[in-house]
Amino acid sequence: MANVDVLNLNGEKVGSVELADAVFGPEQVNEALLWEAVKHYRASQRQGTAATKNKKLVAGSGKKLWKQKGTGRARVGSVRSPIWRHGGTVHGPQPRSYDYAFPRKKLLGALRSALAAKLADGKLTVVDSLEAAEGKTKLYAQSLKKLGVTRTALLVENSRTLSIELVKGARNIEGVELVLNNEVHPYDLLRYDRAIFSKAAIEQLVGDLKKTVSRRKAAEKEAA
Repeated sequence: MANVDVLNLNGEKVGSVELADAVFGPEQVNEALLWEAVKHYRASQRQGTAATKNKKLVAGSGKKLWKQKGTGRARVGSVRSPIWRHGGTVHGPQPRSYDYAFPRKKLLGALRSALAAKLADGKLTVVDSLEAAEGKTKLYAQSLKKLGVTRTALLVENSRTLSIELVKGARNIEGVELVLNNEVHPYDLLRYDRAIFSKAAIEQLVGDLKKTVSRRKAAEKEAA
């Protein structure tokens, strides 16, 4: 197991926490799985509102422009024909959803990979608490600076200990996002330069991920 220092918001060490190899081991990093998770996440975020007008929807009369035979010209039935200028579009894009099913086991595997990659890169920080003295942006900006944040950061808090002061203090800092430990996604961990977890959040998240690993190994053992 890897031991990680637990800091306070002043950047001072106040303890340590053990991170299980089943979640944070270097063998957990699977780049292909991370790519799949990011691809699925970005696909589900697409609005899918692109639309074109077909022959039925485009403006114009439906009257036949001239008789079928005898004029010497090509036969035509409507000014809205797709081969005419300003006519309808054939097989153009229509509103749709780009989301698709992504197995939960693969998502959890990608989450373990993202966490292990952050730890290996030295970009994962654990603090005893994300609660500052007051819910002010200035205080949280100073704390992030003391924790070594120079670019962007993802703050992860336990859903049971989240307070309105933390939300108010972190929401206006550019390049900083606050999420709950049960909502964190591999894409979030890869998108932000630093990941800062409260001790309660990392312990609960690791506990949940360890349970899924144990269940998977038990299932594989039974199948064998």
